Amino acid sequence: MHQITLIPGDGIGPEVTDAVVRIIGAAGVDVAWERFDAGESALAQEGTTLPEALIASIRRHKIALKGPVTTPVGTGFTSVNVALRQALDLFANLRPVTNLPGVPSRFADVDLVVVRENTEDLYSGLEHRVVPGVVESLKVITARASERIARFAFAYARAHGRQKVTSVHKANIMKMSDGLFLDCVRAVAKECTDVAYEERIVDAACMQLVMYPERFDVLLMPNLYGDIVSDLCAGLVGGLGVVPGANLGEDTAVFEAVHGSAPDIAGQGVANPTALLLSALMLLRHIGEEHAAHRIQAALHRTLDDGCRTPDLGGSATTRQFTERICTVLGE
Repeated sequence: MHQITLIPGDGIGPEVTDAVVRIIGAAGVDVAWERFDAGESALAQEGTTLPEALIASIRRHKIALKGPVTTPVGTGFTSVNVALRQALDLFANLRPVTNLPGVPSRFADVDLVVVRENTEDLYSGLEHRVVPGVVESLKVITARASERIARFAFAYARAHGRQKVTSVHKANIMKMSDGLFLDCVRAVAKECTDVAYEERIVDAACMQLVMYPERFDVLLMPNLYGDIVSDLCAGLVGGLGVVPGANLGEDTAVFEAVHGSAPDIAGQGVANPTALLLSALMLLRHIGEEHAAHRIQAALHRTLDDGCRTPDLGGSATTRQFTERICTVLGE
C-alpha cells in the first residue's frame, strides 16, 4: 500500500481531488491517503495556512497530491505554494505540455516540457518599502540553485529521450543575475554534449512559442520566467485545466493542479479534474505504478475523444459524470 499525503485545497480543490482519488481507486491502486487542509481552509480552522503537521506528513511519506490553493492578490497571506516549495526544498517545477484528444487548441502536436527553478529569484519574497511610494523587491539568483536546476533539466532530457534544452533568460539586461544563471547552465551543457543546447531571450522565446511551438523541446528557466512561460505554454493546448505539474526535490515530490481555486464555480459540480488527474498520473509513474497510469491515461483520452467534457472544454458533463465515465471505461 502506498502512503500519500493529500491536500484538497480551496475552492474547487475538494471536488477535483475527490474525483481523482475515485479514479485512482477504480484503477486498482492501493493508496492510504493522509488528508490535510492548507490555505484558506487551514487558516480558518488552525490559524495557519501551512500547518506543521502537513509538512511533517509530506516529509514522512516523501510524496503528496495537492489541489489548487487560493493566493490573495496584493494583500493577505503569502503564497502557500511558494512556502511549501521552499519548506521542502522542492527545487524543480516540471510541467509537460501536450495536446489531448478532443480538446480544442490553437496548435496540434505540441510536445514540450517547462523546467522551472522553484526556490529563489523574485519568489524569494524579499520586499521592503524604501520610502513612501517606492518599493524594492530583491531578485536572488545563486550558482548552487542554477547549476542544480540545469543538471535536473539535462538529466530529464536524457531519461525521457528529449533532444534539446533551451535556456530562457534576460541576461542582456540583468547581466549579473541572469548572467550567473546562464553561466551555470552553459557549464552543465558542456558536460552533456549528447543533448543539444540553445539560448533564447525570454521575450523572443514567448513570441516564438506562440508562432512555432514545435521548435521547442525542454525549456529551462529561472522562477519568474518559468511561471509565466508555463502558463503561456498551457494556452497552446487548451489552458491550465488540461496540463499537469510537479514540484520535485532530492527525495520529495508534490504533484499539483497548476490552475487556480476558481471560487466562482466552487460547489456547482462543473469543475474539470483533468489537470489534477494528469498530475496524479505523473505521481503514479513516480511511485512505480506505470501500468495503472497507462490505463487511466487511455481512459481519459477515450472519454475526451468521445465528447464527454466539462463546460470549460465546451461540453456539458458535470464533474461527477466526467469522473464516472472514466471509471466506467477503466472497468471495461
